[in-house]
Amino acid sequence: MLRGCKKNYVPLDTFRDAVLTKIVRPAQALKACVLVRHFSCACCVVVLLFAAATTVFAQDDEVPVDYISKAHSLSSKAAPRGHVNGEEHSRFGLANIDSLPVWIKHFKTDGFDSSGKPQSTWRFSMVGNPPELGGTTTVDSPIIPVSLDLRDKNGNPRLVKGQRLFYDVTPFVLLTFASPVFQKANYASSPVATQFGDALQRAQFPEAARSDWHTLLTPSVKSTRVMTINQDPTCPQRCNYRYALNTDGTCCFFVLVDDAVFGNLLFPQTYPFDSSTPVGSAENSGDITTTSIATFLFPNTYLYSHANPSVCCTLGYHTFDLEPGTASSGNLDRVYVLNYSSWITPGIFDSGLADISALSHNVAEIFNNPFVSADGIHNVTPWWLSPNGKCQNDLEASAAIEDLPHQLFPITMNGLTYHPQNAALLQWFAFESPSSALNGAYSFPDAGTLQALSPRQNAGCKP
Repeated sequence: MLRGCKKNYVPLDTFRDAVLTKIVRPAQALKACVLVRHFSCACCVVVLLFAAATTVFAQDDEVPVDYISKAHSLSSKAAPRGHVNGEEHSRFGLANIDSLPVWIKHFKTDGFDSSGKPQSTWRFSMVGNPPELGGTTTVDSPIIPVSLDLRDKNGNPRLVKGQRLFYDVTPFVLLTFASPVFQKANYASSPVATQFGDALQRAQFPEAARSDWHTLLTPSVKSTRVMTINQDPTCPQRCNYRYALNTDGTCCFFVLVDDAVFGNLLFPQTYPFDSSTPVGSAENSGDITTTSIATFLFPNTYLYSHANPSVCCTLGYHTFDLEPGTASSGNLDRVYVLNYSSWITPGIFDSGLADISALSHNVAEIFNNPFVSADGIHNVTPWWLSPNGKCQNDLEASAAIEDLPHQLFPITMNGLTYHPQNAALLQWFAFESPSSALNGAYSFPDAGTLQALSPRQNAGCKP
């Protein structure tokens, strides 16, 4: 905590000095301040496919720093977690859960549902209050920093080149807190400075929205958790994690983790909550609640699929933890909406993905699809085919833009340039022509990222 700060808050006028002199080692500060020029259906996440480098290292699970630099994005899915029957939740629907405040409407257009049956009415739910109601909805938005403790095959602390394999998230916490996801900047969609997610919502409803309509996150930094990852005894045949070291031999430039291993370590495995996991610990302590949008912030921690580090990398995803109700909540199923997002040090990916690209992607999708279409009704859309080749049928605002030219929208604030991702607007998913969004756009903040509707698609985008 910086001297003079109130609990959970950071004075933005001293933010940069704090980062450079009190929080980050000089080498790390330099990386953090370089000005360089995404995840979900239940849930769509960013996966980057690449050709693995062949450099040989002394450690079987060490990889070179350019191992994932040429990655390209591809959507994948990860299911919500919890200890309540998923079919039961789907049957109950949005009216019978203890969770975020949402508003529900629908649009009409011809299309096909997941089974290939024709459908013309599509329901969606979004965080907050309807735009025509006006007023400001504030949402508790705890940031849960998570450091990595990388252990050997016997679960012992691990040293490589005399340095402990412990990846501290601390240098990236204030950088995230002070970003446009949580702080206010100027956007064409709002008469006053506002946050990234709110600006996106206002761009979708320029006619209906009253001037005072806002949906704002109230960030607070909570206690840091530690995820301990033991190496798989069979590594290098199958590894739970791989890592790249910094040039000075310290941990780490980035860490790659098996997605199945990561999910089991992130979410509580038993009920009542397992406090040995970051999500379970945060739920037990009250750091996150059913009315929160929680961010579990990791340091350059990317996931690979199918136990294959060449099928990499997930940079973040949004989902929820579904748990049984209690008497105090009317015995309604409790839905904890959350995202895992990795800070991305500029320069790791040649595509320009950096800093809050993953976090902004997740927040945009939570605002527009908070329950990841889990009931099979809300936020299911007609099938669409993005110019990036993704074929989906859900309101995933960021997935439609991954890997496109101009996918990022740099914003300079607090002396740093951040790289949030552009998002597709509701009108694009509704096949609306012309678009009723701000300035007739289909994407925001950069209207040029998506310039045309998807061709109409059969189920699964089949011919």
